[in-house]
Amino acid sequence: MSSQLKRFDAYAKTLEDFRIRTTSGGLVTILSTLVIFILFYFQLQYYLTTDIEQILFVDTSRQEKMNITIDIRFPVLPCSYLTIDAMDVSGESQTDIVHNLYKTRLDLNGNIVANDIIRVSFQSLSKRNGTQENITNVPECESCYGAESDEHKCCPTCDDVKVAYRKKGWSFDATGVQQCVREGQAIGMLSDNSSGNLTQMNEGCRVHGYLEVNKVAGNFHIAPGQSFQQQHLHVHSLRNIRLNLLNTTHYINDLSFGEYFPNQINPLSNTKQITNGGAVLFHYYVKIVPSIYFFLNKTQLRTNQYSVTKYQKTIHNILDSSSHQLPGTFFTYEISAIMVKFVERQRSLAHFVTSSCAVIGGVFTVSSILDAFLYRGSCLLHKKMEIGKAT
Repeated sequence: MSSQLKRFDAYAKTLEDFRIRTTSGGLVTILSTLVIFILFYFQLQYYLTTDIEQILFVDTSRQEKMNITIDIRFPVLPCSYLTIDAMDVSGESQTDIVHNLYKTRLDLNGNIVANDIIRVSFQSLSKRNGTQENITNVPECESCYGAESDEHKCCPTCDDVKVAYRKKGWSFDATGVQQCVREGQAIGMLSDNSSGNLTQMNEGCRVHGYLEVNKVAGNFHIAPGQSFQQQHLHVHSLRNIRLNLLNTTHYINDLSFGEYFPNQINPLSNTKQITNGGAVLFHYYVKIVPSIYFFLNKTQLRTNQYSVTKYQKTIHNILDSSSHQLPGTFFTYEISAIMVKFVERQRSLAHFVTSSCAVIGGVFTVSSILDAFLYRGSCLLHKKMEIGKAT
C-alpha cells in the first residue's frame, strides 16, 4: 500500500549527500523569510481592521431634531457686539430650540477676561430681541431704569434694558447701567478710546456650546448689533456701532451637526478666516447629509456629515447696500434627501488564511526561481573561469 502511495509523491526528495548549499541560497532564504514576515504582518493588520460598507437610500425620517455643536472664536470682536440667531428656511426664528450656548470674553491673547460667562437665550425674536442670561449671581429683579412695562418688569441683563428702551422708543446709553457694566458692555458700543473710558475694543469673544434645532433647512448667524423681528422681517440694529471698526476675523475650532463617528471629517473644524480690516461678511453654505453608523456590537449612531462652500464680501456701507447685507458669520444649511448608512463588518477569516497562504507560497516560488538563477549563473561563471585557467 505504501509503495503505491509513493508513486503519487509530487515532492521527490534527494539524498542529503547530493544537496548543495550555497551562500547565495542562504541570502535568498533570509531575504525571502523577512519578506514573508513583513507581508504577513500587513495581512494581519488588514484583517484586524473593520470593513465599512456604505449604503445610500432615501431618508424617510420625520420630526427629528438636529444637534449643532459650535466653538468659534472672534479674537478682536467683543461679546457685547455679537448676537446669535437661528432661523428656519422661511426666515422665521426657531422658537423651540434646546441649547447650551455661551459667550466668553477673551483678551487679545485668547485668555479669559472675566469669570462670568454669558449664556445666550433663544426666544421668539419678536419677544426677546437678543436676550442674554449671565450665569454669575445677580439679583432676581433689577431695574429697567424707567422703562419698566408689563412685559419687562425686571431687567436682569443689559440686553433686557436695551429691549425695554427700544419698546419705549427711547435712545439707549449703556453708561451707568449696572447690568451692562457687569457684562462689560457699559462704555458705549465701539466708543472712542479718546473719551477716557475703558472699552471692549481690546477684547475678543468665544462662542461655544450646542443648538438642537428642527431638522429642516435653515440658518444661524453670529453678527454684530441687536436683532429683533419687525413686520415679519429679521432686523439687526447697528445703532452706535461704527462699521469701520468691526473686524470679523474668526477661528472655527469645531462645527459639527451631530456626534462624531470613526473617520469622519468636518471640513470647517480647525479653520480660520482672517481679515486685515473692514467689516466682512462670511457666508458658509453647508450641505448636510444624514448618516447612520452601525457598529460591530450592533449599536447605532444617528448623526450627520457635511460639505461646505464659502462666500465673503467686504461691507463698506450698510445703508447703501442694495442687498442689505450685514458683516458677520452666517451659516446656511440644507438637508440632503439621501441618507448614508455605514455598516461595520468583520473581515473574513477564510480570506485572511487564503491571502496569507498566497503570500507565503508566492514568495517561496519567486525565491526558488531567483536562487536557481543565481546558482546557474555562478556555475557558468565558475566553468568559464576554469576554462580560462586551462588555456
